[in-house]
Amino acid sequence: MNLPNDIKITPGLVKQHGLKPDEYERFVNLLGREPTLTELGICSAMWNEHCSYKSSKKWLKTMPTAGPKVIQGPGENAGVIDIGDGDAIVFKMESHNHPSFIEPYQGAATGVGGILRDVFTMGARPIAAMNALRFGEPSHPKTRHLVSGVVHGIGGYGNSFGVPTIGGEVNFHARYNGNILVNAMAVGLARTDSIFYSKARGVGLPVVYLGAKTGRDGIHGATMASAEFDDKAEEKRPTVQVGDPFTEKCLLEACMELMASGAVIAIQDMGAAGLTCSTAECASRAGTGIEIDIARVPRRESGMSAYEVLLSESQERMLLVAQKGREAEVERVFEKWGLHADCIGTVTGGDRLRVFFDGRLEADVPVAGLTDDAPLYDRPWVEPRNPAADEDVLALPPAADLGRALLELLSSPNIACKRWVYRQYDSTVRTNTLVGPGSDAAVVRVKGTKRALAMAVDCNAGWCWLDPFVGAQHAVAEACRNVAASGALPIGATNNLNFGNPEKPEIMGQLVAAVRGIGAACRALDVPITGGNVSLYNETDGQAVYPTPTLAVVGVLEDAAWALRRSFARAGDQVFLLGETRAELGGSALVKLLHGRVAGRPPAVDLAAEKRLIDVMVAAAAEGLLASAHDCSEGGLAVALAESCFANEEAGQGAEIALDALGPDLRDDVLLFAETGARMLVTTREPARLEELCRRHGQPLFRLGQVGGDHLRVARAGRTLIDESVARLNQAWHELERQLSGRRV
Repeated sequence: MNLPNDIKITPGLVKQHGLKPDEYERFVNLLGREPTLTELGICSAMWNEHCSYKSSKKWLKTMPTAGPKVIQGPGENAGVIDIGDGDAIVFKMESHNHPSFIEPYQGAATGVGGILRDVFTMGARPIAAMNALRFGEPSHPKTRHLVSGVVHGIGGYGNSFGVPTIGGEVNFHARYNGNILVNAMAVGLARTDSIFYSKARGVGLPVVYLGAKTGRDGIHGATMASAEFDDKAEEKRPTVQVGDPFTEKCLLEACMELMASGAVIAIQDMGAAGLTCSTAECASRAGTGIEIDIARVPRRESGMSAYEVLLSESQERMLLVAQKGREAEVERVFEKWGLHADCIGTVTGGDRLRVFFDGRLEADVPVAGLTDDAPLYDRPWVEPRNPAADEDVLALPPAADLGRALLELLSSPNIACKRWVYRQYDSTVRTNTLVGPGSDAAVVRVKGTKRALAMAVDCNAGWCWLDPFVGAQHAVAEACRNVAASGALPIGATNNLNFGNPEKPEIMGQLVAAVRGIGAACRALDVPITGGNVSLYNETDGQAVYPTPTLAVVGVLEDAAWALRRSFARAGDQVFLLGETRAELGGSALVKLLHGRVAGRPPAVDLAAEKRLIDVMVAAAAEGLLASAHDCSEGGLAVALAESCFANEEAGQGAEIALDALGPDLRDDVLLFAETGARMLVTTREPARLEELCRRHGQPLFRLGQVGGDHLRVARAGRTLIDESVARLNQAWHELERQLSGRRV
């Protein structure tokens, strides 16, 4: 069958669409003829890295994704986990990296909007949002502009939509100067018997377009996200979508009302690749076909072609398969919310995506060829080998003044307080936030129950650059540890794997090693991966970002009253360190501060010790034994002690600490600044009961001192190592706010 083709398909046009010559030849063979321009656009959208996962799918399949509480793992819009009593949490993380670099406000805003739709298209009402942000050096001429735009975009969308942004992480490094990372996560709450899926089952059922009108914004956004940047990145601004959070709020309420009516058979967000991806994926998951008529799609611009309508990534749109005969009901619900609901096609038998425009057939493509049978690559890769990891950092000169080193670490961009960022987010809307931004994990109550959810996002990208396997394990372990620091049991994870060009064997090797590391850690800690996102080609002029496999972990507190916080609670509380400290300064914040480089082998991962620590923390919280808890991570014990002295981001209570019980053979700077994993700084008013609990679990426990005063004093064998006022430490900790805001705080 020949379709009308008004534009000749040339090698240059194929390249412009991001297809390799052999991929185009494969598509021609799939069709049995030359494609139309519209079909070329469809193939470009569905076969790009962002939609097909063609470089990573082989390795993603090795991750642990099942478990007794998992209702839905990877393969749908978001993952679903049963939390008991008929409730389920729905959550996912995705990237909007390239759009946010080109147009930071709209790129970040639409990243938030997209992940929210992924959650509520499953039937869940969003209850929390988080993010993981990576920027270039604070001194880089673009950084302040990018930080400001991204933060305002996240806040502008989330605040207006009405979801609390309750935590995340913000990091800076020169490797992100030309390619920032913006990873957005959302968590929703649903009933286990009211989960909605995207399978377009039921031949003859109506296919309905929902939401806002379609414009020309975002065309080829997914393709752009699957390519490297160069010095002309700014020219790609038209491929960035434009969001409207108020429309999204109406879309949420309309979808919730419609779902409760029983009229919904399947529903899918129009995200990357817009109408193309939503129709193809809905049909593919059900083993059916779909026919649509572009002339029925609501458009906000005149003269749009089928190609433009199919590839537009205009925001706040959904695709619905409805119960037959209930189309008018669907229209009434959406009209009430000021939105469109237009029947644009039907579910068909067979396996074809057929697109018409005013009676003219514009595209006729096998659905499986776009989805399950899309190209998959086993790309060449080499085992990561970083010479920087072989440096003996313990042989480098130690800090001469430990107190000064602590002050400088507290003021360094990756450790300093991020208040300037998260104060621009509404973290309390919906009134369920128990622990907001700034603590180890954020905590929100599950309204109508005693339960609460804790969540944390983590990745030490420097460690992943030194050793991707070990670094990725640490990302899982630290996220779980932070959730446990709130007293919650980690039950599930989502990830966002950010890497450079996978066609380079060394980059592909980083991805393979990181996926293996995540899998090993998730199995050991019994935390299944329920979904996520892979973002590749994060390079500019051949310079890749650090490998950044970001992990987001969600945990459950059976009683919200057990929730723990980071700050020292009251004078006289006893301070303990759970876990042993080893001589590990590789990749540490201290080495970077003193010697200006990321070097040395990252700390070894002891997953059995991590699991034991998590179990102890959950039990201690449930028994009411702890007054505060704070994970020891970047900056080690010294930074954890200082941060625990801060209350509500201001100067709080000091502490008198002695390190005599810790590692007698270790140097002072190692005890203070080593970043050994599986450690937690805790305070208690019942030391005997805590010691007994730790004995039962085989958990190492070291008494350090007690809370009190207005100084942090740390001594060892009668020698004072650190003696700084909490006020001075706190002032140093707010240095980043001065840099980002351009004023003294």
